[in-house]
Amino acid sequence: MCSLGYTRQGRGLHGAVIPGCPESYQSSQQSEQSEQQQLQREQGQSQQQRSLRGDRHQKVRIVRQGDVVATPVGVAKWIYNNGDTPLVMVSLIDTSNYENQLDDRRRSFYLGGNPQQQQQRQQQEQQREQGQRRGSQQETSSNNIFSGFDNRMLAEVFGVSTETARRLRGENDNRGNIVRVENELQVIRPPRMEQEEEEQEEQRYGGNGLDESVCNLKLRQNIDNPSRADVYNPRAGRFTRLNSRKLSILSYLRLNAERGVLYRNALTAPRWHMNSHSVMYVTRGNARVQIVGNYQRPIYDGQLRQGQLLIVPQNFATMKQAGENGFEWISFQTNNQALTSPIAGKNSVIRALPQEILMNAFRISSEEARSLKYNRDEIELFAPRSESQGREIAA
Repeated sequence: MCSLGYTRQGRGLHGAVIPGCPESYQSSQQSEQSEQQQLQREQGQSQQQRSLRGDRHQKVRIVRQGDVVATPVGVAKWIYNNGDTPLVMVSLIDTSNYENQLDDRRRSFYLGGNPQQQQQRQQQEQQREQGQRRGSQQETSSNNIFSGFDNRMLAEVFGVSTETARRLRGENDNRGNIVRVENELQVIRPPRMEQEEEEQEEQRYGGNGLDESVCNLKLRQNIDNPSRADVYNPRAGRFTRLNSRKLSILSYLRLNAERGVLYRNALTAPRWHMNSHSVMYVTRGNARVQIVGNYQRPIYDGQLRQGQLLIVPQNFATMKQAGENGFEWISFQTNNQALTSPIAGKNSVIRALPQEILMNAFRISSEEARSLKYNRDEIELFAPRSESQGREIAA
């Protein structure tokens, strides 16, 4: 299943193994041997000896706070925290993607590790939430995919000992799917400064568009940088959108991402998503959020706070007003070219309608119709008209 993740905190390394693509990161035996000797001098001879043969593997990427990371369907991935703080990511897994030929139930296939205990806990929680009537439909827990293969066949196909094959199967390994690396993870990658400059260049000029091969597709892009905002109001906040025009891999995933920042008491224009559902996760602050559909009452009207998640269905209109400490969120949309239709402000539905239509539709005067159309000249993000009015709306 494909996924789209947002790096909420920390930094680390990310690898995605795309079948058929070359191992473009290589180290010579000589350079690796010198690195090994230097590492031993720094960490002492008690460290376990590592192989001196040159290694080769696919590209390793840096991930940091604010990065959106895409994972195509069926691609094996790994993430390593090389920072000083926990690495926290929020991910959307799309079970309805057209490339998922199974049912729409989430299934995780592990190449390594022993996630059995974690899966058992997840299944118990799901059974409690969904009731015992569906307990029989829950997937049985398992270890990694090697655990189902025969030891001798694994040893034969990899050309290794049966002891190594048993380790592949995760026998007597109770560490779960998150493991602690002894000393520091050693992988081949360009010097940090050089790699960061290359990534900044990619973000500035983008990829190769239609000529970009699958092996060279960008899988990550930062959307926390204010200078890359698509909509900005110095008194209200900013929107930064990430679609397949900016990150072409999203056309395969058919997903989109949007980063929103609202300042104190600021509002978003009421709007609806024209061609997608939206999943919103709060990263900081709080806000009053309303969702209105084809019912007499809002389907949601309440306070959202950090760590909470809300789903907004297609064509349901939503509006937010930040609290005293502002409001920040990340949204994932189920379309790589997600479109929204704002209802108020510049470039909105109300602004585009003829004045006479508004007068007759809402039984208002021509003066009221003009005020409705032109009193707000901002685009999508509105500063509170006054502190007192801001408090009144938020109450």
